[in-house]
Amino acid sequence: MRSPLRTALTYVLLVFLTVMVLTPLFWVVSASFKPTGEIFSYPPTFLPQDPTLDNFTRLFQEMPIIQYIVNSTFLATSHTLLLLIIATMGGFAFAKYSFKGRGILFAIVLASMMIPFHLVLVPLFTLLYKFGWLDTYQGVILPYLASSGFGVFLMRQFILGVPTDLIDAARIDGSSEFGIYWRVIIPAVKPAMGALSIFGFLGAWNEFLWPMIVLRDADKYTLPLGLASLVGVYRQEYGMLMAGTLLSILPIMVLFLAMQREFVQGITLGAVKE
Repeated sequence: MRSPLRTALTYVLLVFLTVMVLTPLFWVVSASFKPTGEIFSYPPTFLPQDPTLDNFTRLFQEMPIIQYIVNSTFLATSHTLLLLIIATMGGFAFAKYSFKGRGILFAIVLASMMIPFHLVLVPLFTLLYKFGWLDTYQGVILPYLASSGFGVFLMRQFILGVPTDLIDAARIDGSSEFGIYWRVIIPAVKPAMGALSIFGFLGAWNEFLWPMIVLRDADKYTLPLGLASLVGVYRQEYGMLMAGTLLSILPIMVLFLAMQREFVQGITLGAVKE
């Protein structure tokens, strides 16, 4: 039985960590309603002294913010759907099929997780240039899928918990391999897919470096690229930047709240040993 002192210290630590995590978010929300001069006032104020919606008004008037949001939504959604297809099929193959070289191939998949994406930027850029994919959406989406090793690993670990007898029963009933994948595996791994969807969408939504390298046309910019243009050598629009940052957080919060149950189940039930 835990002592009262240990329990109290645990709660104090959790409250401290919660405050540390939520303080930056609170500052973004507060700063988005402040005039730019008040953001850098000294001493700093956590609550806006003169609340205003001018930052949001100027953001929509001076920037094609809706276009940036649509572009980011399209890229993040496309990336997430392709990631789920690759991860579930790859995880199914590694978990339930025996074929020559399976161990070596899975080791390569795990090793790919240890290669920083920045290390392959130059080769990927050269490849896209030869394909003629610079300044295209497929040039942004497809190369980034090379980092799907974690998704394959997560799905494999989860699919290992699906009874093999259930798959054999489906084969006896005349189901095709794709039918087994669609009717047996997919319903069984929905919690893991929920967790992977959040990870994949969040990573693609916030990605800045790779879209900045590939995209040239400002009409194709994602939301992070558009917001980055608000602060530079000749422009310091921190109020608009905070307002845009708040808008960029909302879709992620909505996605997490909508898939919270699947996310929690996915991260707690996916650690199945072979």
